[in-house]
Amino acid sequence: MSLSERIEKEYIEAYKAGDSGKKDALRLLKGAMKNRLVELKRIKVTLTDDETLDVIKKQAKQCRDALEQFVQAGRDELAAKEKRELEILDTYLPRQLSPEETEALIEETIKAVGATSSRDMGKVVGAIMASHKSRVDGKALSEAVKKRLEKL
Repeated sequence: MSLSERIEKEYIEAYKAGDSGKKDALRLLKGAMKNRLVELKRIKVTLTDDETLDVIKKQAKQCRDALEQFVQAGRDELAAKEKRELEILDTYLPRQLSPEETEALIEETIKAVGATSSRDMGKVVGAIMASHKSRVDGKALSEAVKKRLEKL
């Protein structure tokens, strides 16, 4: 079963079960997936799993940003809604690397690309993102690589 089919199936289950939080989150995701199909000019075809993952990651990033803003503004009810939506979206994403795994990967990649200063940050981040794109957050990775390269 493709990721798109799984999302559709779980949307129908949430609708039948009356789970409005999950139903709403999946409805937004399905809308974003449909928009992506329109952008790609493929109306009668479904997204590949990689394309679907990209849409999910984009939606999750938007949720994280909104959650952060709602928390800062003291809007707890809206923050709770965004947090619930983010939890639902995270179930469709691959397991993220732990901080320890990320640090080990950074060390390994620094040696592999021969990074010697913070000028090589792009090489390190690019190499990691190419091999672990869906398992690591780009913003957090950039910060960690920057800190590590400053120590060289």
